Amino acid sequence: MILHPNSDYVEDMELILAVDLAGGVVVHGKAGNRSTYRPLTWGLAPSAEPEAYISTLLPRYLYIADLDSIQGGRPQDDLVRRCAAMVERCYLDRGCRSPADSSAVEGVTPVVGTETAAASIDDLAAYPGGYLSIDIRGGRVLPWGITPVEMLRFASEFAFEGCIILNIGAVGTEKGLNRPDLEEMRACYPDRLLYGGGVAGVDDIQLLTDIGFDGAIVATAVHRGTLPLEWLRRGQPC
Repeated sequence: MILHPNSDYVEDMELILAVDLAGGVVVHGKAGNRSTYRPLTWGLAPSAEPEAYISTLLPRYLYIADLDSIQGGRPQDDLVRRCAAMVERCYLDRGCRSPADSSAVEGVTPVVGTETAAASIDDLAAYPGGYLSIDIRGGRVLPWGITPVEMLRFASEFAFEGCIILNIGAVGTEKGLNRPDLEEMRACYPDRLLYGGGVAGVDDIQLLTDIGFDGAIVATAVHRGTLPLEWLRRGQPC
């Protein structure tokens, strides 16, 4: 593994640990096939119990996807609050279906996912802030089928403080990233931009940094050892 000791990483490039919660435990997501997700008990994880898991990895930043709530079930808000209290900043996608949903949990940065948040793109204008997660499958934004670049152009007109490019189909696959696509996305959106899905290791973090992304959401690469745990604990590349 090449650690790029001479690279000029930007200090505010956030490395964020992704935690998928389902049924009160941490599960390992792959390719967005949620019915196949199983408790994450391999790699660096001593337990799929969320607080024990976070206590072991000690990330600086956390991204939680409450899969129960995203899929229309009961939100795991109490568990989320306890997990959020263990880190400096916690981003939370709880499957918002209205602006009220986005502010239901205190102490987190709300994430509003296109997969669940609105019947139409124009409805996103009602959300007062947080991050917009541009949920992508097969290269198209859920549920409207437009391109990520088109969605980012719409997003620049809304009140969100930033966007997350979430390639759901690549989650957990370590398939790597496509530079031209990422460059086009970065060029058309002026605010903070994070990326999640398929980050394979150090080289992909270097790529995202070079292009100008402000953060990366990671998990599998840390457990596989292709991304240093120390970077996650610092919350940035070292």
